[in-house]
Amino acid sequence: MAEHVKLAAFARERTGTGGARAVRREGRVPAIVYGGGEAPLKLALVAREVRRELTMNPHFFNAICEIELDGKVLEALPREAQLHPVSDEALHLDFIRVGKDTVVTVEVPVHFLGEEKSKGLRRGGVLNVVRHEIEVSCPADSIPAYFEIDLSGYDIGDSIHISAVKLPEGVKPTITDRDFTIVTIAAPTLAPTDEGEETTATPAAGTAEE
Repeated sequence: MAEHVKLAAFARERTGTGGARAVRREGRVPAIVYGGGEAPLKLALVAREVRRELTMNPHFFNAICEIELDGKVLEALPREAQLHPVSDEALHLDFIRVGKDTVVTVEVPVHFLGEEKSKGLRRGGVLNVVRHEIEVSCPADSIPAYFEIDLSGYDIGDSIHISAVKLPEGVKPTITDRDFTIVTIAAPTLAPTDEGEETTATPAAGTAEE
């Protein structure tokens, strides 16, 4: 199920660069909510709440935000955050409205389990992650927090594809034309050192054919 985040919001009347700067001087972050067959809604969010979510919540962009405005709660999904190039403070956030039947496209992170039970890793193999996230379409109220892949029993040379991942009902990968690779267990390779000796070198992540 999608994580829920609560954010306080205030109506924002002024637009443009001057209006956005005025909002930021008040300790707030300008934001806008699109979609749902309604006109875009301009908001101002509390800067410290936005900072908390962006820095402390790794699932923020897969979370349903309950935005409270004038005593009413609007549910929306974060889509993009514009950050200051130096301070990384949020300058602007975009959201899309979500409802019971809203289908969204999101990137869901992959977590790996059972590394200590992998034959290949125990024999010195290297975990070569091709995809750290999987893009899926799903109902907005059923966004997975992450996918788990169990590496138990996999040996050097083995690959794990999307077909091996158990997806919740209603969750579908956006790539449908192939059984794409998520991770492989590669054999360690030998690379020459400056002294002419050979040493173990690991392959770079994402080098396996997808």
